[in-house]
Amino acid sequence: MNREAILKLLKQPVDWIEERTGVIAFSAPLLFHHVPRSAKWWYVFGSATMMFFTIQIVTGVCLGTMYAPSAANAWESLRYIDEEVPLGWMLRALHGWSSSAMVVMMAIHMLQVFMHGSFKYPRELNWITGVFLLLTVLALAFTGQVMRWDQDAYWGLGIGAAIVDRVPIFGDQMRALMLGGPIIGGETLNRFFALHVFILPGAAIALVGVHMTLIIKNGISEMPKPGEIVVPSTYRKGFEERMHKNGVPFFPDAAQRDMVFCGVCLILLVFLAAYYGPFGPGGMPDPTLINTNPRPDYPFMWIFGAVSLLPPASETAIMLIAPVVGIAILVAVPFLSNSGERAPSRRPGMMLLAVFVVMAIAALTWEGITSPWSPVMNGWSALPTPAQFVKGRTPLQMQGAVVFQYAQCRNCHELGGFGGKRGPALDEIATRMSPDQIVRQVQQGGGNMPAFGKNLNSAQMTAIVSFLSTLRPANEADSTIPGAQLPLPINSPVTLNEPLTGREVREEISAGVSSR
Repeated sequence: MNREAILKLLKQPVDWIEERTGVIAFSAPLLFHHVPRSAKWWYVFGSATMMFFTIQIVTGVCLGTMYAPSAANAWESLRYIDEEVPLGWMLRALHGWSSSAMVVMMAIHMLQVFMHGSFKYPRELNWITGVFLLLTVLALAFTGQVMRWDQDAYWGLGIGAAIVDRVPIFGDQMRALMLGGPIIGGETLNRFFALHVFILPGAAIALVGVHMTLIIKNGISEMPKPGEIVVPSTYRKGFEERMHKNGVPFFPDAAQRDMVFCGVCLILLVFLAAYYGPFGPGGMPDPTLINTNPRPDYPFMWIFGAVSLLPPASETAIMLIAPVVGIAILVAVPFLSNSGERAPSRRPGMMLLAVFVVMAIAALTWEGITSPWSPVMNGWSALPTPAQFVKGRTPLQMQGAVVFQYAQCRNCHELGGFGGKRGPALDEIATRMSPDQIVRQVQQGGGNMPAFGKNLNSAQMTAIVSFLSTLRPANEADSTIPGAQLPLPINSPVTLNEPLTGREVREEISAGVSSR
């Protein structure tokens, strides 16, 4: 059978389907619309985002057939998928890594659009739908982390609920709406499952449809050149003339580069999934385990880092206002500058802003990953006070060491290299602050430190300040407290391997009080 006969044979069923569905007439504008000849490798990021979104849908549907969205069985169902289902771990890995890749690729795509000024007339709505798509994708990533229903998910929800609870007037109602009740439980997981599987994917698909329609309507912007100014009254007519004269069909001309880039991204995705495996689940969710350091997934790590640096006095206002202001600015971008130059070289202020934002997110992400400020939640009970900080102290100072320990200061502050890093190490606090300054800091808080004025009585405050005032380098006498002795040198024969137990500390205090 020759080629003509085969084509004739295939034409009949194709015509039959097309007459009844119009699928070819519908898809032809998507495949064969003209794009600028200069639209090359800078324009591949949108297609890569679509590829990762498609992978999310396919793998998500497969996982949905095996996942048990109940608080009692969700964690076990993920373990079952990882350990019992053939290549189930790979399916979860592809789903998790493609989620992070989709966020990164969409962010790169929006950065490219911003740098090229492609949000200007007539593509303002293209940019706005892209902003809401980014927010929807971020929401998908967050709800996906909740689906793991492990310690990170549980405590991450607790942190999110605490932030929502700070909203004035409506905080309680918003928290209850978020959690499906007063506490994190089965209703919470059911609520987030519905968001992750039905509501957010549906919203994303609808936004993608609107975004693609706007692309067909307004066309893909050309590579920006210095001197080519966007004038709303004349731009559209000139653009259509240039596309008619110099444009090329999206398929196959521009689609070839998209397919090559998507193929490279797909290979990298499979490698990451195979090498690193799926995200979680970590330990089973248990509200009684406070020794946990919940961390978000990588797309939110910069927020995690930023929150750690907020001063307590203003963190509520910043947490509630900054996201609203940030989204409003993103939406307003095309209205603040919808005409004029598009070339990056003619928009240095915008380029500096883009570089600043990228560097800030990178720095905050690193801050979140390394988290040098993280607390040790059981430091007060699991890390005895090192011996060199209590040897040779007066009874009052020894009492201060006990108060320091049981007020859980060790959770956030190091002594002798052991303890939390939420606040600064206190080995040499007496060289930085006077007793009055220490009193003020403990009572009123400041920086990332909460106020303890209502938690300590005057006797406890006196004792703890007396103890802290002895924490200075070797051979520096404590001149602020009458009769104070020189603290033992850190490099003395007494080492960190010889800490005093709580019983020994109490015995020394009792002995000191008796002799007094």
